[in-house]
Amino acid sequence: MAEAGGVAAGQLRALIERIERLEEEKQTIAADIREVYAEAKATGFDAKVMRQVVRLRKQDAAERQEHEAILDLYMHALGMVPEPAGEDG
Repeated sequence: MAEAGGVAAGQLRALIERIERLEEEKQTIAADIREVYAEAKATGFDAKVMRQVVRLRKQDAAERQEHEAILDLYMHALGMVPEPAGEDG
């Protein structure tokens, strides 16, 4: 392997080419995912909500519950959720 400045040029080139191939695959997969969301939208599903569901399914139950509790706290603090009757705000 030819070395330039202590770097194995062949190994570096191979790694860069692998990254480039994976980036191309990532773009193809992203396009496929967009097509699925478009199909879902065309059949009446809300793609934005579906994206949230996909994101939530990636979280474990404890992480999801913590996120929901913080969201609820923030929404109450901003007056976005009405206080239950009989409580002072």
